[in-house]
Amino acid sequence: MEETTAGIDSRKSTPSAELVPVFPPSNEFSARAHIGSLEEYRRLYRESLDSPVTFWGRMSAELDWAEPWQQLLSWDLPHARWFVGGKLNASYNCLDRHLAGPRCNKAAIVWEGEPGEVRTLTYRQLHWEVCRWANLLSRSGVGSGDRVVIYLPLIPEAVIAMLACARLGAVHSVVFGGFSGKSIRDRILDCGAKIVITADGGYRRGKIVPLKKRVDDALKDVPMVKRVLVVRRTAEPVPMLAGRDRWIEEELKEVDARSEAKPVDSEHPLYILYTSGTTGKPKGILHTTGGYLLGCALTTKYLFDLKEEDLFWCTADVGWVTGHSYVVYGPLALGASVFLYEGSPDFPQPDRFWRMIERHRINILYTAPTAIRAFMRMGEGWVKPWDLSSLRLLGSVGEPINPEAWLWYHQKIGRGRCPIVDTWWQTETGSAMIAPFPGATPGKPGSATLPFFGVDPAVVDDQGNPVPSGTHGRLVIRRPWPSMLRDIYGSPEALRSTYWSQIPGVYLTGDGARQDEDGYFWITGRTDDVLNIAGHRIGTAEIESALVSHPSVAEAAVVGEPDSEKGEALVAFVTLRQGEAASEELKNELRLHVAEEIGAIARPKEILFTATLPKTRSGKILRRLLKELVRNGQIEGDTTTLEDPAAVTALSKEVGQAAD
Repeated sequence: MEETTAGIDSRKSTPSAELVPVFPPSNEFSARAHIGSLEEYRRLYRESLDSPVTFWGRMSAELDWAEPWQQLLSWDLPHARWFVGGKLNASYNCLDRHLAGPRCNKAAIVWEGEPGEVRTLTYRQLHWEVCRWANLLSRSGVGSGDRVVIYLPLIPEAVIAMLACARLGAVHSVVFGGFSGKSIRDRILDCGAKIVITADGGYRRGKIVPLKKRVDDALKDVPMVKRVLVVRRTAEPVPMLAGRDRWIEEELKEVDARSEAKPVDSEHPLYILYTSGTTGKPKGILHTTGGYLLGCALTTKYLFDLKEEDLFWCTADVGWVTGHSYVVYGPLALGASVFLYEGSPDFPQPDRFWRMIERHRINILYTAPTAIRAFMRMGEGWVKPWDLSSLRLLGSVGEPINPEAWLWYHQKIGRGRCPIVDTWWQTETGSAMIAPFPGATPGKPGSATLPFFGVDPAVVDDQGNPVPSGTHGRLVIRRPWPSMLRDIYGSPEALRSTYWSQIPGVYLTGDGARQDEDGYFWITGRTDDVLNIAGHRIGTAEIESALVSHPSVAEAAVVGEPDSEKGEALVAFVTLRQGEAASEELKNELRLHVAEEIGAIARPKEILFTATLPKTRSGKILRRLLKELVRNGQIEGDTTTLEDPAAVTALSKEVGQAAD
């Protein structure tokens, strides 16, 4: 792929479309793509908005329906029902329908554990395991509509457990393996689960994560949980409570592998996923079966241009929505081969990802900008020795990717030939909403580009009025879409008040954005990450991107602190690239760099150099902890979601030394 224009910085507030670097798809890629031209995309997109019954009638044939749907959409704001009257089963669509042809012996899951062991499950083998687990759950009292909490490391059994629940019409709620016992307890109590599936432990950075112990802590005085089913992963001894706890491998000896998938209504609940346990009460986002599964399948097919021979690696844990949609339901509904990796991306060395890509000949890599920036910081020396020629497409997810990381990803990992699919979406949206079609959409570093079929986004002001091209505003969605959340579990009024009432009649995403002259969307970060500096509203993402554009900087996070003169002042936490040294001269250089890139108003009052930033295991920087540290001098909030809790201690010490 060639750059059509030598670039200027695409982060400017009002980018000029003709000056932003543009990376068109190669002719070779477009020729084989599901959507091979911008004209074809525009025709289908227009049809999806203007003739939705015709469009979705054709697209819904991607799934197998036990009973056909009768009505496309019933919409009573904020409640949507899609494919009304239709019946299907998600587990059947991900497994059974692939067994009649050659896919039955195709790899469904290729898994590598952190210690290095490898397992492969074909579709036939995965189906066999899921049926056994479904029978075990049924024998344990699980039926349609019952909630099951899953708290496992990223091992094949996590996928098996999810599909076994779906097979019965049970509702799974996966809890990320980094959460504490209190977080597990909160979720169990909120969703009313009576079964928990866990493991004796999991591996992370060479250490054993005590999952069973956390479950035991969570279940103190929680009598509603009648059964805890335990996977033996590490062989570490763990206490087993008589009458409640069972080893799954022992229980499976008592069941057979015949289990019919139960057809459920298109609007039958599939899962509840809690968005956060870090601030206040977690929100239980409820997704249903038909529209969600179709959204996952279509975005996997068209945005990742999935081919029958691909090995697809989404690096997310199944405890996050990205793992639900693009590790499990999207790829498996299409009969794809999915790669799973249990551990840390830099263990035992920073080349672990690239080593696995070469070893397994992975074709599609879908990961987070924070991971990309971490690899940038480690240096390309860890990348160069490995053969990454199997890669044909790269993806980005989780937060806006700054142009410098986009270009590094394209050049060092994609070797200049792989299109990058930068996806914007949320737990609430279920599947990707704005992203390039890799065979059709010219890429612009830092832009999520154009909406997916049936998605009607706009950038508006606080009153809901569209803003001019190049102007920052609030990102909204103006009509319902199939994979949208259906409810916030247990909070019937919260759906309307949280998403549909602040600007009446539209879905408020909570993200800021702008559109350029080509209609491309540039996501500028959460609107609650906007600071008010002397009356000027400035997004932290824009300042962070300006800092990272400096050749010495690998990562940056910006927060505000109260300022008697300006209202808020900017404090930047900066991690330097390998070989760069912190100094007062570099601080001044970075302040000047930000002022030149954005304006003097955005110049940080303070820059703190740090060896690491507090991140979740999914790679997101926890800016609320940095804000707490700046404003209170210490961190007292929940740190259980952190990848490395010791980072907070080190950071607090660094900040204290800087203050002295």
